[in-house]
Amino acid sequence: MEKIKILFVCLGNICRSPSAEGVMKKLIKDRGLENQIYIDSAGTHGYHEGELPDSRMRAHAARRGYKLDSRSRPVKYNDFFDFDLIIGMDDRNIANLKRMAPDDESVKKIHRMTEYCTRHTLDHVPDPYYGGTDGFELVLDLLEDACEGLLKMEISKVASIPSQYP
Repeated sequence: MEKIKILFVCLGNICRSPSAEGVMKKLIKDRGLENQIYIDSAGTHGYHEGELPDSRMRAHAARRGYKLDSRSRPVKYNDFFDFDLIIGMDDRNIANLKRMAPDDESVKKIHRMTEYCTRHTLDHVPDPYYGGTDGFELVLDLLEDACEGLLKMEISKVASIPSQYP
């Protein structure tokens, strides 16, 4: 079976999208699905290209058992062909992705992260960069919820992976 490929996207790829990548990688590893699902993250802008995720985000994530070690990169043209799902964190990310998409098929791959939430009702994952501790914790709460929902909804449909997750 071919791997499902998911790209998480935020603005600079140093807070939200690398956190989504870290949360999802841990969930996938805990379930033994590393051979079935590939995860990456990127930003709609290359402001921080090559940098590690924000140190505050890494610290908050580490307290929950997540390792954020990817390097920031911008979304590339080929990402629209290489990934099955491209998941943006907010309206700005979604609009930028749709503008960058090379064709209608690529636009269909674009989704909002909070579409997959089952416990939280926010319509976007807010950028914690200029906020305090509570903002980073909220982002992780939302991403944990959405990543669980994503595994249960989308992934099980596409890959016929059992959806009986604890």
